[in-house]
Amino acid sequence: MTTYCVTGGAGFIGSHLCERLLRLGHRVLCIDSFNDVYDYRIKIGNVLNSTGSTESLSFTDKQTDLQQLPSIVNRDNYKLVVADIRDRASVNAVFASESIDVVIHLAAMAGVRPSIEDPMLYEEVNVKGTMHMLEAMRRHNVRKWLCASSSSVYGNQKKLPFSELDVVDRMISPYAATKKSCEVMGHTYFHLFGIDTIMLRFFTVYGERQRPDLAIHKFMRMLDNGDELTLYGDGSSRRDYTHIDDIIQGMLGALHYIETEERVYEIINLGTHHTVTLIELVQTLERCSGRSANIRWMPDQPGDVEQTYADVTKANRLFGYDPKTDFEEGIARFVTWYRGERKW
Repeated sequence: MTTYCVTGGAGFIGSHLCERLLRLGHRVLCIDSFNDVYDYRIKIGNVLNSTGSTESLSFTDKQTDLQQLPSIVNRDNYKLVVADIRDRASVNAVFASESIDVVIHLAAMAGVRPSIEDPMLYEEVNVKGTMHMLEAMRRHNVRKWLCASSSSVYGNQKKLPFSELDVVDRMISPYAATKKSCEVMGHTYFHLFGIDTIMLRFFTVYGERQRPDLAIHKFMRMLDNGDELTLYGDGSSRRDYTHIDDIIQGMLGALHYIETEERVYEIINLGTHHTVTLIELVQTLERCSGRSANIRWMPDQPGDVEQTYADVTKANRLFGYDPKTDFEEGIARFVTWYRGERKW
């Protein structure tokens, strides 16, 4: 049984990954701070779902709920640690008390626009927090890790599709800059201390359990409530939307690759090699939800890239990555999930 430490394991991507690793018979050590970016109860729901817990939690207040949650979900093959990766002592305490085989580092402050408002917080969590993880790995002889990067590091480059060989020195948001910093620091620890590293550049992940602050979730909520949709630009901006199932398959492939190879430092795109415009996204949501959108158009916002488009040749070559989820099918599944889970 392999022990995987998953930071941000109560979040959207992290909870799906924890669930899959448990189903595969592994042990999961989940670290999450349950910060206030969105309602902490959503993350509690993610943890309960990902662990298959049959017990319920009567929500009272955040401190009490988070004190009770580990006693509900912890078992031999799963342990929840409520901790902030900015707290170096807490991170070291976890590594000192556990025998960890692989770290999957997903914890981060996400989002382009909020990073412009509070860049220092993004540096503190995404850069310093990542260094705390790397230092703990170095000190406790953990030599394998996957780290979440982002397609935002490509900025507004015109060359398409985006390849891992492209020069990425012109980020247009603090969030993107922190992710590039983590890629560089990952290589430093690979070179100096032999920590095998895969940096996964995720391309606009969507699907069941998606965070409520992300576009697809927000648009769906507005459609169902009959609210006006505020769209920025002229609707022609494009994204390479990647369903959570395909992301998890890619992460499992990357795990197998890094666990069976030595001296690994790789940057790898996980996308679909297919783009969808903003207006096509709204039209797909309309079809799948049976709702009509009332759109209010606004100028482009600072930090938003014009398009993302993943070249996934490398992921396919290294571990057979082959995304399967059709966009409309994925949106239909999200709509079904959203309408069934709104109580959270």
